[in-house]
Amino acid sequence: MIFRPPVPRNVRCAVCACAALLPLRSFGDPPAAKFNPNAVVAPAVPAARQATGTEPALSELPEANGLLHLAASLAAKADYPTSEIAYRQILNRPEFSLADKKSALLGLAHMYRKAGALTKAAAIYEKFVAQYPDDSRIPDAFLDLGRTLRDMGANELALNRFYSVINSTLKLPAQGFEHYTLLAKTAQFEIAQTYYEAGDYDQAGKFFSRVRLLDLAPADRARAHFMAGCAQENAGDLVGAVTTLRNYIEEWPNDENVPEARYMLATALGALNRTQDAMNVTLQLLRAEHKQSRGDSRRWSYWQRRAGNQLANTFFENGDIVNALTIYSYLAALSQDPAWRLPILYQVGLCYDRMFQAERARATYQEILDVAAGLPASPPPPAAIGELTQMAKWRMNQLGWRDDINHRLTTLLAPGVSTPAPDPGNPPPST
Repeated sequence: MIFRPPVPRNVRCAVCACAALLPLRSFGDPPAAKFNPNAVVAPAVPAARQATGTEPALSELPEANGLLHLAASLAAKADYPTSEIAYRQILNRPEFSLADKKSALLGLAHMYRKAGALTKAAAIYEKFVAQYPDDSRIPDAFLDLGRTLRDMGANELALNRFYSVINSTLKLPAQGFEHYTLLAKTAQFEIAQTYYEAGDYDQAGKFFSRVRLLDLAPADRARAHFMAGCAQENAGDLVGAVTTLRNYIEEWPNDENVPEARYMLATALGALNRTQDAMNVTLQLLRAEHKQSRGDSRRWSYWQRRAGNQLANTFFENGDIVNALTIYSYLAALSQDPAWRLPILYQVGLCYDRMFQAERARATYQEILDVAAGLPASPPPPAAIGELTQMAKWRMNQLGWRDDINHRLTTLLAPGVSTPAPDPGNPPPST
């Protein structure tokens, strides 16, 4: 399956988002301690085999295999300094074969990349492709080198390396054809992703549209389809984005990116002033159950809240109180968490207030006060809830003051109520 980079972190999208991967921290220089080369006496390696590098992938030396496995295991556990020591033992000891040193070099680069030491990783990958251009792992090295350079922000260099993946697969023997074909397809996906992250959304959209037509795994084709719509929306082609995102949702209803696609579709429709369509898409997202995403319900909840809150606020600011109230009501039902529900209820109260439905507004504000009063004292509730209760009290006082004024005006101006005649003994003051 093709490596799939995270959701876009523009609006974009999402993400992306979403949406919450943290880079690994780079570590400092490794400790000076080294393994004692005399601790294990290894059999000598024939000079001819070392010079040609024709040895099999698995070393004939058990110690080399053990060190490679140990180094990879330590890297997987994030023990990067010790992993580096193990890899360098293979690189520095003459009794190990060229094949072992090649594997150690790639393993060391992968470990550096995983640790976030991108400059070191890129340098080692560059060394590998320069010194061993005929190695069967050259396409894999170019692919990882391109990803490393892109993570460093060197997008032009990354694109060159991804194109090198495609070119290098054409020069390799027929053995391993399926693997090299997959690498070439993966490189095309990475090219599209690199254009996207570089902000060249026109090129990204073209490449993603091509990639989704390739013979890929369903999840990869679905992601390419989704990313094509993201690129169109970010490029300003809102009409094209609406079409692509609708087709994506219909073709891949169970894909993990569907909730974000619905959010983006609602955003594009809103920007096109297709208010009712945006409303319908948002309501579909809010009403959607998480049956198809049992393992990722938090992802659905995030995009439901984001889409609903954004559209409801837009309606409210534009004076469309009825539609704003509809969406706020759905949002309030998404969670009973006071930190989420109480601010939404406050917005519901404001909608009723704007619609002159004082009793409903008062009941909503009172619900906020009741829920806040029932929260445990330890740990103390967030400060925002305390501020919200003060605002709700102020709103209720305003409603009471307004009701009193309205009652007095109604009594004063009611038909049939006569103005009392002036008292002759106490004439009104002259003006």
